[in-house]
Amino acid sequence: MIWYYVIALFIIGIDQLTKWIIVSTMELGERITVIENFFYITSHRNSGAAWGILQGQMLFFYIVTVVVVIGIIYYMQKFAKNDTLLAIGLSFVLGGAIGNFIDRLFHQEVVDFADFYIFNYNFPIFNVADSALTIGVIIVIIATIMDERKKGKTKK
Repeated sequence: MIWYYVIALFIIGIDQLTKWIIVSTMELGERITVIENFFYITSHRNSGAAWGILQGQMLFFYIVTVVVVIGIIYYMQKFAKNDTLLAIGLSFVLGGAIGNFIDRLFHQEVVDFADFYIFNYNFPIFNVADSALTIGVIIVIIATIMDERKKGKTKK
């Protein structure tokens, strides 16, 4: 079970390292082209949630994140002990939640930098923690579907 917390710590470390590199080497708003018309590194700050919603609602984010982190740890201890895929998904969610929480706690904003244009649509700028949250949720959904199918087959 400890390995799942190591995964979360690894995600937090990579997230904080990449954000530190962006903050220490780029001016706010500066953009570096990685792949023309597709991928840019853009120094951006977000005091809200995904797509900039709930700007400046730090107390709300603090409370929600603490509740979510406690819930994830409880769920990992109670239900994910015998489900590796579920535990990995929850590890990603935990790492992502804590990564962005650190930014909000110490800077009252989140550092974002991955800036993609997909078919001329400028996707909202995001970071490693956001990616981990998204990947983690997808893994949890897959694990849940697989578990439900397994339960359905055993009932027949």
